[in-house]
Amino acid sequence: MEKNKKNHSNHDSHYEDTDHSEHVGHSYHETQVKEGIHDQSSSSQQHNHHEHSNDSGHKGGHHHHGDFKGIFLRSLPIGIIILLLSPMMDVRLPFQFTFPYSDILVAVLATILLVYGGKPFFQGAIGEFKQQAPGMMALVSLGLSVSYLYSIYAVLARYATGGHIMDFFFEFASLLLIMLLGHWIEMKAVGEAGDAQKSLAELVPKDAHVVLENDLIETRPVAELKVGDLVRVQAGENVPADGLIKRGDSRINEALLTGEFKPVEKGIGDTVIGGSTNGEGVLYVEVLETGDQSFISQVQTLIGQAQDQPSRAENLAQKVAGWLFYIAIAAALIAFVVWLYIADIQTAILFTVTTLVIACPHALGLAIPLVIARSTSLGARRGLLVKDREALELANKADVMILDKTGTLTTGEFKVLNMETLNVQHTEAEIAAIMAGMEGGSSHPIAQSIVHYAENQGIQPVRFDSIDVVSGAGVEGSANGRNYRLISQKTFGKDVAMDVPKGATLSILVEDGKPIGTVALGDELKETSKTLIQALKHYHIQPIMATGDNETAAQGVAEELDIEYRANQSPQDKYELVESLKNNGQTVIMVGDGVNDAPSLAIADVGVAIGAGTQVAIDSADVILTQSNPGDIESFIELANKTTSKMKQNLLWGAGYNFIAIPVAAGILASIGITLAPAAGAVLMSVSTVIVAINAMALQLKN
Repeated sequence: MEKNKKNHSNHDSHYEDTDHSEHVGHSYHETQVKEGIHDQSSSSQQHNHHEHSNDSGHKGGHHHHGDFKGIFLRSLPIGIIILLLSPMMDVRLPFQFTFPYSDILVAVLATILLVYGGKPFFQGAIGEFKQQAPGMMALVSLGLSVSYLYSIYAVLARYATGGHIMDFFFEFASLLLIMLLGHWIEMKAVGEAGDAQKSLAELVPKDAHVVLENDLIETRPVAELKVGDLVRVQAGENVPADGLIKRGDSRINEALLTGEFKPVEKGIGDTVIGGSTNGEGVLYVEVLETGDQSFISQVQTLIGQAQDQPSRAENLAQKVAGWLFYIAIAAALIAFVVWLYIADIQTAILFTVTTLVIACPHALGLAIPLVIARSTSLGARRGLLVKDREALELANKADVMILDKTGTLTTGEFKVLNMETLNVQHTEAEIAAIMAGMEGGSSHPIAQSIVHYAENQGIQPVRFDSIDVVSGAGVEGSANGRNYRLISQKTFGKDVAMDVPKGATLSILVEDGKPIGTVALGDELKETSKTLIQALKHYHIQPIMATGDNETAAQGVAEELDIEYRANQSPQDKYELVESLKNNGQTVIMVGDGVNDAPSLAIADVGVAIGAGTQVAIDSADVILTQSNPGDIESFIELANKTTSKMKQNLLWGAGYNFIAIPVAAGILASIGITLAPAAGAVLMSVSTVIVAINAMALQLKN
């Protein structure tokens, strides 16, 4: 019996007209992952992620120096006192007051405020200068330094000369407070956008129930689990680690991990993902992956990579920020020289400080990171894991999308579409019983579809004495003194009078050399496939189906979807198809299962892998869809379009605002009475920061 099962499990050859590599490749690769191939890449990803995060205080192009909320709240009382005691531009406001030596008190408080509240900006500036890339932090630091130093000079000069010299403590304090507030808003927005990693970590329970000898249970921290441990998962508990069910069956809710809202039936031999929720049964699970090798850890790493990795748009934003730095310095120097010549030093300092304040490209530096953080968070909630930010920008201008058939556009779950008897001696129920008996020992999807068909019809399979694989032909066996063969139509060599649905695979049951029945099996379209094709055409992306299936099967699906197709495609054929399209100047998105399509996923401008958790998918694709749902591809295209649009809007506001404001701040319109004070410059700059933050957080996907 064991021999029969072993031989029978490999009898795929009798379905030679169907591309079975798309069905069996996934499980084969999962075995490779379990043997340790996965370790190296995952560890490397973790290393790269942490290494990048510690780059001189910079991460993904914006700054992370200290707790801005805490610094702002502690600086606020000092700043308020300064604002109450210092006139704004030498004009005393109704709420302000002074007393003897109040300016000395203000100078002391300003010094404390500069050292404490200004520290993160000076640290950021040092980091920028070390990288030889001065930018927004350097500009903020320069603005603070100029206004503070001149104000200290003004106080000392007043006591030394007895004359009146205007100071800028009000402008200094308002600038610092507004900058701290702006950074607090930024950090809050980025923090909210990055909640996906935290939410994933919370799915894994802290403790696991490890099964010892004699079924004794020991509660052990999940961090101490080892591969091979057997853990018990009670109904309602979350699975502590990726593993294989050894005992029990249940319905597993994987919605928070894969987005699949329907609980999945799981039994002995099925794999479970750490963090998924057990339903009503008790499961005994053998641990297969722990720590960095677990599914959740992979997902967290991918999200971290997506938030850390700079894209071409963000690089452009940093270049613009660098240009603004040099433009601001030049404008400030010109303003100082010109106003010193036509007015006095106080006026020159005034316009210089205003120029440096207004030129801070904070909004520009925030424009892209916030959009990406928001986009990454939205994608993760939909099961869209974007490894490469550039994929979003490239997808926005894609010309062609190549789609695999089985498992992508179709369910990959074959069903019996039609079963007929070819003579009066056998009923359809008898034909089904014989076929189910022959296929009962196979785990192949096509074989199982026949078994399930018989079960649903309440038909008892015939018990076979022996079952063997006929190489290149099909399967044969003996039962009740008769010999049976279940073979493809090609092997049978003759046409059979049967209405075969387009694209279906036909198998023929032969009894003692005579055909007695036929079965037509087909792979059904997923519910969202037609909607996806319509969406691609709406975005002016040409869909092409490339499949290893035969011409008839491919044509049936292609005609139903009204798309171009390529049949009998090997992995090399798909690779060459992508390459030829790219050589013609087209931007290509490739969608596949991440196993057989690995070469074409890697060469495509954007590789989209269906299904997560396999090493090939992670290595070869730019985007991973944790559900096998074509609708997610539509969501990815929508996300790419909306993300790119938000990037452009924020870049336009951030860069355009600064380029216009700098000359005004330098006093180019002073002759007609239009100038910008430092405080006004600070307010406008912070408003621009808030605008790009709100615009980024307004990014939404439909439904």
